[in-house]
Order: sequence, then C-alpha cells, then structure tokens
Amino acid sequence: MSDADTTPLLSTPLTDLHRELGARLVPFAGYEMPVQYPAGIIAEHTHTREKAGLFDVSHMGQAWLVGPDHATVSAALETMVPSAIAGLKPGRQRYTVLLNADGGIVDDLMVTRPLGEENDGRLFLVVNASRKDVDYAMIEAGLPEGVRLEKVEDRALVALQGPLAAEVMAVHAPAAAELAFMSAAEMEFDGIGVHVSRSGYTGEDGYEISVPAGAAEPLARALLADERVAPVGLGARDSLRLEAGLCLYGHDLDETTSPVEGGITFVLQKRRKEAGDFPGAARILKELADGPSRRRVGFRLEGRAPAREGAEVRATSGEIIGVLTSGGFAPTLGAPIAMGYVAAGHDAPGTRVKLVVRGRELDASVVEMPFVPQRYYRKPSA
Repeated sequence: MSDADTTPLLSTPLTDLHRELGARLVPFAGYEMPVQYPAGIIAEHTHTREKAGLFDVSHMGQAWLVGPDHATVSAALETMVPSAIAGLKPGRQRYTVLLNADGGIVDDLMVTRPLGEENDGRLFLVVNASRKDVDYAMIEAGLPEGVRLEKVEDRALVALQGPLAAEVMAVHAPAAAELAFMSAAEMEFDGIGVHVSRSGYTGEDGYEISVPAGAAEPLARALLADERVAPVGLGARDSLRLEAGLCLYGHDLDETTSPVEGGITFVLQKRRKEAGDFPGAARILKELADGPSRRRVGFRLEGRAPAREGAEVRATSGEIIGVLTSGGFAPTLGAPIAMGYVAAGHDAPGTRVKLVVRGRELDASVVEMPFVPQRYYRKPSA
C-alpha cells in the first residue's frame, strides 16, 4: 500500500455541515468532499441552472503574492504566465496559466488585483487543489528578492452559482450586486468580512466567496436558509462545467498541453504575444502562427450512451485521431457530450467521428463549445 493510500483525508470547515445535509463524501485531491446530496446530481445541476447552487470549494489553494508595489509583483508573476498582469486594474480578476519551459500548462489559476492603495503590491491567487504544492513550489522558486508568496491556510472558499445568485447575495452583501463579471472586492456579508469575486466554474452568473474558516458555516447556513439556494456537490459541478465547455486541470489540461491546443488563447494578451517573454514562447507562438498538431474540441454523441475520459476517437475511416479527456451526460441537453483532443484536420465542427467505449463504436460529431450558452453577468451600458 502506498503512502497516498494511508494518508488521512483533509476536511474543510464545512465538512460537518455536509454530513448534516446528507452528502455522500468521497476522496478528492486529498480532501473528503461531497460528490452529491440526497436530491441527486441531476436535481442539483438543474437547480443551479434555474436558481442558485452553493458549492464548497475550500480545497482550492488561496495565496497572496506580496511585494513593494504592483509593478514589481506583476513583473515577477509575468515570468511564469503568458497573461498581461501589469495592466490588471485594481478590483479586476484574470484567468491565466502557469507554464513550464516547453509551454505546457502546469496549472490554471485566477489572479486578482485587490482594490485600495494599501493593497498595492498584492495579488490574490486561487489555484487548483490537486496542484497546490506544485504551484507554490514553482512560484516560490521563481520569485525575485523582495517578492514573497503568503499561503492562506485559515480561510474557506464557497461558490454561489446560478441566475438568482445576485438576488440572493444582495440580501446579505448588497455590494456584491454591483460587481462586474471578473471583478472582486472586500465587503461584509451579514457583518462577516469576506472577499468576493463575480466569477465561477459553471457558465452561470455567480460569486466565489473567500471567508474566514470560523465564519464559513454561518455564512453557508445563511445562504442555504434561502429557498432559492441548494447545496451542490462535485458531481453536478463537473456536469455544469462540461456543459459550459470549461477545462478541468488534470483531464483537459496538463503539463503537455499548450494554451493553443487547449483552446484558451485568450490568456495571451497582445503585449505578451508581441514580447514573447514567457515560458515556452517559441512553441506557443509557432502554434499560433501555424496551428497546433492537435486541438481540444467538443463532441455531441448520438443516442443516450455516454463516453468517458480515455475513450479513443476514430475517424470514420477507422484511423485513431484522438482521445477523450472529459465526458458524461448533459442534463440541460438531455444527451451525452464530451471533450477531447483530435489531430489537426479533424477539428472542424460537423466532422463525424467514432468514440470507442469498451470496444463499441459510438457515433458522434465535432461541435462548437460551449454546449450550453454561458450566462456570465454583463453590466448594462450606461
């Protein structure tokens, strides 16, 4: 038996509440996490699409990058990511990726520049649970003198997602309703000091709320007391993000995948592409110019049988052209969908393919993503 098999699972500040709510807990990224509640995955998924779902994402890594000023701290981070951090305005958040020397993705993460002159020289990072140790070691090894990483160990993180999320949040934290998509601010939630961003992982409007660990349960109970809110586990979190065409690190992205292959070239802003001063720039810029050898695409399956990660993708001629990285049933569509990588020349929407599941070929077509339209909040024009 390996060490990993005997290492006790970590808990979050909401683990006792999950048990009280009847959650089925499973190991995930070293934590004991709720995969579903008694209502079931499809009901949780649908509730999030129609109202608001509450997710415990406290297993994610939270940290501060701290230095003398924004110019210094952003320059340090830009040596590791391809995004333009220097121009990030106070109160704004950016999705980016840590890159290795070959242009492969070490992790995807969120970077926020907080509001306030007192926060100049501080960037708030949220990284994937399974990559915390890898990310932190990489970041610390690459920092110049005068810039440090401060890991946050005493806070929880919850996400409230869905079309009614803003109405629910406004009851407890009126300032949340004023946030634009991909912006963030410190505010009070029923008198509790919290850090709130208008972002999430479902394709819906919503928020991620960083809260002191000791206040996480009162905050979660306050939200769950609203009939518009239901607890949601990892199962529906996965089906929601798949419908939205969003990547899951370790499945759709890994250290061999470039941002171009992964279809997330929006992480590269113009200044960084022109400078070519990020890890793996030679590969990434070549792929931008000439096209990559493979691309992440979406698949819509015929029939009701799903195809899962690892299934071969074959051309109608029988040639193996790729592999699935995510797949499952899409409750919103009432049909199975999948994502994966296919060789260049086979990635055009409408391309017919075969997905091999336990020796059986399932008919499918390449389709554009997202599978379900994303409904992120956009502030009305003045």
